Amino acid sequence: MSNLGTIVGVDVGGTFTDLFYFDEAQGRFRTNKVPSNRGDEAVGFLDGLKGFGEIEGLDSIVHGTTVGTNALLERKGAKVGLITTEGFRDVLEMRRRDRRHTWGLWGDFVPVVERDFRMEVAERTLADGTMRAEVDVAAVRAAAEKLRAMGAEALAIVFVNAFANPQNEEKAVAAARAVWHNENVACSTQILPEIREFERTSTTVLNAYLQPVVGSYLGKLEKALEGENFAGRFHIVQSNGGVMSTETARRLPARTALSGPAAGVIAAAAIAEAAGFPNVITGDLGGTSFDVSLIADGKAALAAQTTIDFGLVIRTPMIEITTIGAGGGSIAHVDAGGLLQVGPESAGSRPGPVCYGQGNTRPTLTDANVVLGRINADRPIGGKLARLDVEAAKKAIEEHVAKPLGLGVMEAAEAIVRIADSRMAGAIRLMSIERGHDPQKFAAVPFGGGGALHVSALIKDVGLKAALVPRYPGVTSALGCVIADIRHDQVQTLNIFLDGIDIEAVGTRMVEEADKARAVVEDARLSMERIDTLFELDMHYVGQTHTVRVTLPARVEGGKSDVSAEMIRNAFETAYQASFSRLLPGVPVRIVNLRTSAIGIRPSFDLKALSAPTDTTVSSATTGTRQVWFDGGWHDTTIYARLELPEGCEIQGPAILEQPDATTVVSPEFRARVDLYGNVIVERKA
Repeated sequence: MSNLGTIVGVDVGGTFTDLFYFDEAQGRFRTNKVPSNRGDEAVGFLDGLKGFGEIEGLDSIVHGTTVGTNALLERKGAKVGLITTEGFRDVLEMRRRDRRHTWGLWGDFVPVVERDFRMEVAERTLADGTMRAEVDVAAVRAAAEKLRAMGAEALAIVFVNAFANPQNEEKAVAAARAVWHNENVACSTQILPEIREFERTSTTVLNAYLQPVVGSYLGKLEKALEGENFAGRFHIVQSNGGVMSTETARRLPARTALSGPAAGVIAAAAIAEAAGFPNVITGDLGGTSFDVSLIADGKAALAAQTTIDFGLVIRTPMIEITTIGAGGGSIAHVDAGGLLQVGPESAGSRPGPVCYGQGNTRPTLTDANVVLGRINADRPIGGKLARLDVEAAKKAIEEHVAKPLGLGVMEAAEAIVRIADSRMAGAIRLMSIERGHDPQKFAAVPFGGGGALHVSALIKDVGLKAALVPRYPGVTSALGCVIADIRHDQVQTLNIFLDGIDIEAVGTRMVEEADKARAVVEDARLSMERIDTLFELDMHYVGQTHTVRVTLPARVEGGKSDVSAEMIRNAFETAYQASFSRLLPGVPVRIVNLRTSAIGIRPSFDLKALSAPTDTTVSSATTGTRQVWFDGGWHDTTIYARLELPEGCEIQGPAILEQPDATTVVSPEFRARVDLYGNVIVERKA
């Protein structure tokens, strides 16, 4: 394993770039927050890194990015061409026979690959891997040339049943590469060698859709770092909460789809568990989106697949996160029906909220918080702006919200915040109540630049027991980049019966898969304590459609596996019993997929390094008072320098806690206390 060194976590959001510097050998850390530069993120990226000194002196940079997420949500990926088996041209539109509006016969869906860009060729592989018809290589070449002439920037090749035998796809890729104009050519067995044609097609196509976007983005960053003589390792956070190399990210950009939010969840889980809150709901409020995830018993839920937006299914392990377009830059407007809406359109970092004075004239959630006095206009976060323009924000709210609704400016500003609060609460209910969790047993962990502004409302609207605001909420995702383990997941379809299983062949396959996964993790060359290899099987009773995820307690040592048929059966029955409270004796069992994960365990980060001071007092941390609008009226509110509040202190609302990377709002009916890790615990008054 590599030596300890200096590592910087960088989370580039739509509005701000957050950074967390950590010297692993000395245990020292520093933070930084700078405005993002939408369209040329390398500018903000380098500005933030330079805040820690010479970039060439850094050993590692781990980056959490929202580029993939934004490209999917905004439909701004590459023009993709698809070559597939005859008769399977419309798999992307058929999906799983779902509808955007479940109970209506209306609504539309436009796949990321237009129908004219989907070409069929003659080939056929059977489900057992038997080759019925070899691929027509000339037809593949002709289709690729036609798609290239039509303007396709990336090419995806997906043949039915290729998971059972990749031979035809491999021949097609070779033929297509001979006439294609760039490196953006991939087939489904390179992306997801797994049964089920829709999920495999969707994942492969979306990977191609992101490849030029993510590749270009990483290329710019790497070139910028080279210009600063950076010779260390540059890594990307995956949607599963692990870290991968930029080489892997270029090849598998679909795994970056929820990169930035996943890093935040990893950090929030570690912080909450250390603070004694194993059950939490995280809420990352940035400039563009609000990302919610649930952590039960200290563990984030990992889903086999995620739907980024309707019809956009990516089947790769991801931390379960719900994303809505409600961020600090979300634009407030009155729709044609006379209803106030907030988002999903965002002002981002360019031009940003009206109060930034960069040309925007439409009010945002940030403008509303500034007008209400909850954000200090004289001390904006990010460091680039000297002051926020309150009057411009008031004027925008008056013109676009107050007058159309017949409200005063202050009432309109509060209405904007309440609408945003309601949307955030809805996202939290989706992850908790609608999945059978009692919110009264959970605490909120709000982070991002704006999460702590809405902490009191989230507790009240959802019925949460408390909220835990991290020491540095604005850079929590950047901290997650630093502490995240290195991880590589892969899947291989087996499609075999448990009865009469060739256990030696399965064991050999497990050894091969483990070696491949470990090699990817070892190549990261980051400091690790060890590498753990985990195995899971997707299994079901014959006749069933859906599978059960089965954790297999198998180990691979010395080139051999200790897996046995009895081990597999016991693990399946345990998992099935837990899910359905019964078994189906006598019904044959099928093993569908083998999933292998290699996890490089990073050195533990001592969260007590974030602790609050013990030699200060509440009075010394008090910076004054100002009028802040709560529940229809002005309240004289005490302002505190949050980072100077001593460990163990308790303050009563209304209060505003200010720090360079975020602002925490404690409403009149709430109180706050500081724990030994420097977190602020917000609770209802007794």
